[in-house]
Amino acid sequence: MAGSEFDVQTGSIEMMRKTFKHRLYPTRSQVEALNGQLSEACRLYNAAIQERRDAWRIERKSINFYDQARQLKDIRANGDIGLFNFSTGNDVLRRVDKTFTAFFARARRGRRAGFPRFKSQTRYDSLTFPIYGNGCRLLDNGKLRLQGIGLLKVKMHRALEGKLKTVTIKREARRWYVCFNIESEAHPLPENTKAVGIDLGLTAFATLSDGTEIENLRWYRKAQKKLRRAQRKAERRKKGSQRRRKAIQFLQGIHAHVRNQRADFHHKLSRLLVNNHGLIVVENLNFRGLSRGMLAKSINDAGWSSFVTKLSYKAVEAGRQLIKVDPRGTSQKCLCGADVPKTLRERWHECECCGLSAPRDYVSAQLILRLGLSLRAPTWSAETSVAREAVCFS
Repeated sequence: MAGSEFDVQTGSIEMMRKTFKHRLYPTRSQVEALNGQLSEACRLYNAAIQERRDAWRIERKSINFYDQARQLKDIRANGDIGLFNFSTGNDVLRRVDKTFTAFFARARRGRRAGFPRFKSQTRYDSLTFPIYGNGCRLLDNGKLRLQGIGLLKVKMHRALEGKLKTVTIKREARRWYVCFNIESEAHPLPENTKAVGIDLGLTAFATLSDGTEIENLRWYRKAQKKLRRAQRKAERRKKGSQRRRKAIQFLQGIHAHVRNQRADFHHKLSRLLVNNHGLIVVENLNFRGLSRGMLAKSINDAGWSSFVTKLSYKAVEAGRQLIKVDPRGTSQKCLCGADVPKTLRERWHECECCGLSAPRDYVSAQLILRLGLSLRAPTWSAETSVAREAVCFS
């Protein structure tokens, strides 16, 4: 995850915020302590929601973050909360505040709001130290010191370059991770004049304007058999039992493996595209709306939204330009400008006006690139094959 400020005119990049995820290897006693801290954080989270709800119901009084934060010192002094670090408690209250802010924003927009709910201890899985050095520190020997927990072994698979801002401890399917949020300078790549248009699809994950097809690996579909068995196994266990908890953790592990496969693919593909092209053009799709339709399972399995997010921040960091274009009509027109209506089942493009015969996704990718170039045309000189004489397939 990353964000930055990018000046398109000058190509200057100021600073970027990134988050790097590393595996933790706590001892058994440290696991118990970490679980205890998550349990205390969850208890504070639920208490903060209940206080806001009851204050409004009984007194019609609205409580904000600062009202609750002022009480935290006394709560800790009285021993009513067992969080070792004061700042982590403040972060929990900020999460509650963000939850209510999002709820009211949805309500104002007329959307289905969904009032903030209490969380189970089994579903509260992360704890954030909002100030690096306050209760958390990465030592020279590669171990992480946490207040009240001790020294934790970290798998430092890559060096951390930049200024550490926050540290988040995360529990995920029987495993523990640490997420370092870092502020660093971007490192632009050498200039590149190549441009590419990307048509996202389901038959192929993506088709590029040069005719390259990226295979859709369908990770979730392949794992469905294992997931069904694991789900049935968990349902047969008695609720609240240790055997059920283990079965649920096993199920979570399969889901985590699928997520990791998808994320790894997205990272590698987006890095390849950013390294090899100076201009990248994609469709500005409504991912939220698409993920609710008839093809929701396949679209969520492909993870288009996650891929475009990774592509966007990698492009900004590398000094590349990414343009999102209006997707309307990109699959229903020809390169000559003629309308060529097609149903979703029709995978081949046949134009009666100019005689172009090619896969529809390939033609769409070229149209997407052409739209992007039209927005960037005055200052962009690219090596591209979007010319009228597109490659035809027999």
